[in-house]
Amino acid sequence: MKKYKFTIRGTDYDVHLKDIEDNIAELDVNGTIYEVEIHGAVKTSKTPKLIRKPVEKMPGEGQIKKKESSGKHKVTSPLPGTILKINVSVGDVVTDNQNILVMEAMKMENQIQSGKGGEVTAIKVNVGDSVLQDDVLIEIG
Repeated sequence: MKKYKFTIRGTDYDVHLKDIEDNIAELDVNGTIYEVEIHGAVKTSKTPKLIRKPVEKMPGEGQIKKKESSGKHKVTSPLPGTILKINVSVGDVVTDNQNILVMEAMKMENQIQSGKGGEVTAIKVNVGDSVLQDDVLIEIG
């Protein structure tokens, strides 16, 4: 907590006040620990001691829940932007990581790729549409 330097009869002492609890102070004097009793008015600490209860988890908390796969893969927008070009149409068969559309986001053209292969079942956007992040662009079945 606090450090003091005392000189008593020509001898220097380094005193560290470690803790005060009620009227007992714990001092470190030149590396030796002493507990001393304080006589007089004891100041109460402005900061209360924090005592926390152990955290109890609810049943099922912290477990990963998997979604049931419907067989459809949804390609979503990574950023807000505008659709510039759509490279596929409904019924086309796409491969894994194929470029399926181009969108402008933050003044840059971004190639949006399919996450997995399959048949394009739905196109949810048109050229010129503005989309937000995580909007569904294309569904692949």
